[in-house]
Amino acid sequence: MASNDPLLQPYQLKHLRLKNRVMSTSHEPAYSEDGMPKERYRLYHAEKARGGMALTMTAGSALVSRDSPAAFGNLHLYDDAIVPWLKELADDCHQYDCKVMIQITHLGRRTGWNKADWLPVLSASPVREPAHRAFPKTAEDWDIERIVADYASAAQRCQAAGLDGIEFEAYGHLMDGFWSPLTNHRDDDFGGSLDNRLRFSNMVLDAVRKAVGDEFVVGIRMVADEDIAKGISRQEGVEIAQRLAASGKVDFLNIIRGTIETDAALTKVIPVAGMRASPHLDFAGEVRAATKFPTFHAARISDVATARHAIATGKLDMVGMTRAHIADPHIVKKVMEGREHEIRPCVGATYCLDRIYEGGEALCVHNAATGREAWIPHVIRKVEGPAKRVIVVGAGAAGLEAARVTAERGHRVTVLEAASQAGGQIRLATQNPRRKELIGIVDWRLGELERLGVEIRYDTWAEKDDVLALDPDCVVVATGGLPQNPPLEEGDNLVTSSWDIMAGSVKPADHVLLYDDNGGHQGMGAAELIANAGSKLELVSPERFFAPEMGGMNHVPYMHAFHEKGVTVTINTRLVGARRDGNQLVAVLGSDFAEGWREERRVDQIVVEHGTLPLEDLYLDLKPLSKNLGAVDYERLVKGGDMFPVRNEGGRFMMFRIGDAVASRNIHAAIYDGIRFGLRI
Repeated sequence: MASNDPLLQPYQLKHLRLKNRVMSTSHEPAYSEDGMPKERYRLYHAEKARGGMALTMTAGSALVSRDSPAAFGNLHLYDDAIVPWLKELADDCHQYDCKVMIQITHLGRRTGWNKADWLPVLSASPVREPAHRAFPKTAEDWDIERIVADYASAAQRCQAAGLDGIEFEAYGHLMDGFWSPLTNHRDDDFGGSLDNRLRFSNMVLDAVRKAVGDEFVVGIRMVADEDIAKGISRQEGVEIAQRLAASGKVDFLNIIRGTIETDAALTKVIPVAGMRASPHLDFAGEVRAATKFPTFHAARISDVATARHAIATGKLDMVGMTRAHIADPHIVKKVMEGREHEIRPCVGATYCLDRIYEGGEALCVHNAATGREAWIPHVIRKVEGPAKRVIVVGAGAAGLEAARVTAERGHRVTVLEAASQAGGQIRLATQNPRRKELIGIVDWRLGELERLGVEIRYDTWAEKDDVLALDPDCVVVATGGLPQNPPLEEGDNLVTSSWDIMAGSVKPADHVLLYDDNGGHQGMGAAELIANAGSKLELVSPERFFAPEMGGMNHVPYMHAFHEKGVTVTINTRLVGARRDGNQLVAVLGSDFAEGWREERRVDQIVVEHGTLPLEDLYLDLKPLSKNLGAVDYERLVKGGDMFPVRNEGGRFMMFRIGDAVASRNIHAAIYDGIRFGLRI
């Protein structure tokens, strides 16, 4: 049946009929192998196509030249070997009437020289990008000539692979490096006037059009306002957009606002939790009104209501829900089927992008199937054998996910939770108001468990007899952990845990030293609460840079608070002990680098973050009664097969533990445990 939903209306882009208005904009998940989009890369995009979106943009960005070495797993579009891999990806997505485009670029100064072929980084002028730290050489005439030719060759490879179009990247890369007065200080034909600064881009466009013809779809993802002093102004950016629209050389504009040369600037372009949602949507709509040209945009448009509004009000022609589809690749399918309430929400954690920028691959904080489509399904199938009685102890991230997956498989599941609410450490993290969206991880799973008919028994401190009384076939121990102190020479009873601060059970004192050798959100969240309470705070870390378990984008709002509140940060220093001195405490600090070095701080409170110690009493009590004695065959867990070896013939049930009940880790690890173990019951 035809739908009146604005999101589900088709859109005609040149000869392409896009079946709806939802897309995933270009981004690099860093799933490539040898610079090629092989199986993992292909399955990731095919899943979104299966989920109903009209257009998936690959790469972020694919590299046109050898002297643009990969910065975050980028595809090697300068290599002919990529064509069959791209064709296979496109063919898979086309099966679901999902169009496929690719973003192509020369990274310019947004990469490093000390990798790949060790060729010099270049840009319009020798202006260093802080994020990648390379000092670029000024692009010479012969550089410009060869890179223009490289763009044309790369576009031909995309056309040969059967892709539906390409998109140039012009924000923070070489192309807009020529546009911006911040990065273009040239006094030749490529500098000065706007005509000159656009000359390189026009050369590229002309060469590409000559190579692929007028019918192939060519667009540009462009910065239309750098929103920074001496950068591309709003007025000039809109003029660039108008010139491109009128040129006849491009078919759509994909609008960006801001700069990306530092972590702080990047989060204004791509906001994280606690920052404004869809901050540049209205601006993109203004560009569309000024150009009267097909306009795409994405920047934290994470919910269907906002996406629908963007289309219904004419701000956009295609709306990008990129991180939202990392969380749930089946958004459109669920909208079409009247199941919007079942969409797994993007909670803004930005675990995905932080991993990419720190050299990892994109992983969603609470969808462990994303990027693992080859062995973890997004849609859980019913078990073929008889249903089992599954008891899950603990309703934190790991327990809720295990309960959801086993219930989807048709098992009879009961969850026992000691607290009066589900959520565990996630609920603790949300006590930082800026990260309250994380509760979506819990709320979505509670909604799913209600739909699946799973019983949760709250205020139940489960002991051995409580579990045995339920006659389980399988017991999942997801009891989590409790905070532990770092090893101290003295004063173990004088320190306060970060949990006590986060939970509000202990108020921050006037003068606080917080020691964090865990390096994640736990210590940083407590530090932010202490700073915002008005305390004088020193944050001490033994690392050579603090919070190493957290990426740069999530680092930004913490550092904003620390600078605003005057927090002192001390690195390369350990807390080795504490003692009382009158009404105050003395924190004794030591060094890994200078034997015998000591310093002391007189403070009112010492807060520590050293991860958790597994809460494992129940597991140890039940272990002798289990068939597998708690053992797991890791080889089979990873590669397939029965992962529970029978080690006790007289055992009554299979049992395993997951999440922090095993060891102190993070939310994603807990959820990954929950689904991969749950799939094997």
